[in-house]
Amino acid sequence: MQKTTTDIDIGDYLKLFACTAVMLQTLLGFVLTTTPSATNEIGIGILYNLIKFTAPAFIFGILYTTARKSINAAISYQRYLAQRWHGLFVPTIWWTAIYLLVTPDLQQIGHYHNLRTFLWQFINGNAAPHLWYNTMMLQFILLMPIFLSLGRWAATTPVRGLITAGWTIAIFLAWILFYDLEVFHGPQMTHWYLLDRVFPSFLIYGVFGVLAWQYHEMVNRFLRTWWPIFCLIFLASFYWINIELFRFGSPIKLMNAPYYKPSMVLYDLVVISLIASLAIFQIDNHTRVNKVVHILADFAYRAFLSNVFWLYLLWSTFGKQLVIHHLLIGTAILYAGTWMLSFGSAFIIHFIWQRIHLLLPAHQPHPAK
Repeated sequence: MQKTTTDIDIGDYLKLFACTAVMLQTLLGFVLTTTPSATNEIGIGILYNLIKFTAPAFIFGILYTTARKSINAAISYQRYLAQRWHGLFVPTIWWTAIYLLVTPDLQQIGHYHNLRTFLWQFINGNAAPHLWYNTMMLQFILLMPIFLSLGRWAATTPVRGLITAGWTIAIFLAWILFYDLEVFHGPQMTHWYLLDRVFPSFLIYGVFGVLAWQYHEMVNRFLRTWWPIFCLIFLASFYWINIELFRFGSPIKLMNAPYYKPSMVLYDLVVISLIASLAIFQIDNHTRVNKVVHILADFAYRAFLSNVFWLYLLWSTFGKQLVIHHLLIGTAILYAGTWMLSFGSAFIIHFIWQRIHLLLPAHQPHPAK
């Protein structure tokens, strides 16, 4: 793959697209609480399905970029975790604590009432509507060496790559069918709800992200040639997932559009392919937007962590009333405001930390003797 001066790859585009879209997902859930008209409900459902690719795209993008940078690097697991600690785990700890202590109303599936339940809410992803995904994503970070080892094995010969892809598809489809029968409106819907945040529920996107890098020359040629066909598949799969959602009738419930069903898996893989095709075109042509995408992608995870906090503040102060009286205008203003506050706070916190880091004793120049 040709590299620009920003060292960008398709993972950057996927992470930025996913982060930008996920901010709208939570907002649409808020908007539905205002009991909009039936027509507006249908529009919200269609829009929600349109952006229902965020978690798979983020996982695919993270595994792709990590494989590009680290799959052939000699690094210990301890050093690997140390590198991820400040960039991923520390922001997660801080923002989870903020949600639980400052905005406890955002908790999902019950509220904490003692230290034990506080810690349980802290680690299970129920501290805010979007943190279930964070719990799942960090599992991929902890298991990254396994995925990289699988990628190195699969890249030895194309046959191994096909075997890896084939077994991944088979295992994942079995898992999805099991989830669809037992959990999604199944007998274990209430008891096994935590299965939506364990890494097997997104396994295919992680493995395919690694394989996409290991065979990037072949994959890129394929996407450059066949992206128009993916556009047709996109339209068909988008129609499919909307038909499934509206079969549940009114009022629209976003929980009826989960990631864990064959139609949504097809849709997500197609959207990932189309975003990757766009990224390949941009990288091939060395467009100026690449640098902006690369910078924003570096802050996407931290912006994702904070976005529901900023949305909640905007919603509580003026957003709810604005949406009730002017649904489209209110939704657009809240979405733009949440995006700017999320990325803006990520930049500002990073800048402040960099200044503090430079003032620490370990970074002070030694006096001349």
